[in-house]
Amino acid sequence: MASAVEQFFTVKAKIAAAEREAGRLAGAVTLVAVSKTFDANAVRPVIEAGQRVFGENRVQEAQGKWPALKEVSPDIELHLIGPLQSNKAKEAVALFDVIETVDREKIAAELAKEIARQGRSPRLYIQVNTGSEPQKAGIEPREAVAFVTRCRTVHGLAIEGLMCIPPADENPGPHFALLEKLGLESSVEKLSMGMSGDYETAIAFGATSVRVGSAIFGAR
Repeated sequence: MASAVEQFFTVKAKIAAAEREAGRLAGAVTLVAVSKTFDANAVRPVIEAGQRVFGENRVQEAQGKWPALKEVSPDIELHLIGPLQSNKAKEAVALFDVIETVDREKIAAELAKEIARQGRSPRLYIQVNTGSEPQKAGIEPREAVAFVTRCRTVHGLAIEGLMCIPPADENPGPHFALLEKLGLESSVEKLSMGMSGDYETAIAFGATSVRVGSAIFGAR
């Protein structure tokens, strides 16, 4: 079985090929290596191979893993890609460089308060529930543009991008196309979309970052 480092380089090569295929500039797409549920020993070889951007689902798990890793590699960029509870906003602002899952007014207000209090400004994405799935986090597509505007004008938040997780049993292409359209309408620069099974498709639809975990680290 291929090691995580070998699989990391395979994914990097596939991203580069998908960029070329889509007529995108080389390096236009950032790989977010999703390290949730994998311990520091599993992640360290991938850091040593050159990866610097990682995604975690839970604030508490990230707190136990990343401070020590970032001490050794301070240029690591850490993304929160799982749902954020308002009572974890303080810890999230302190630890993460990018929070991709802003999806409701209460979270926006808490983040604004913590950013002002801590003087630390993680980059922020709005999560859009493109499939309107009741069990999934994210703002409804029809409310997304207005929510981005409120985050900026009411809460003073700098919203950099949008993020989505298409329904597992549907063709992801239309969901990526919808996120791209909403991104244009809300004047954001970044689109976080595409995971292990569909990141090459996401690149064709304009993804600026892809979140890849199992294709690098193996099944959870």
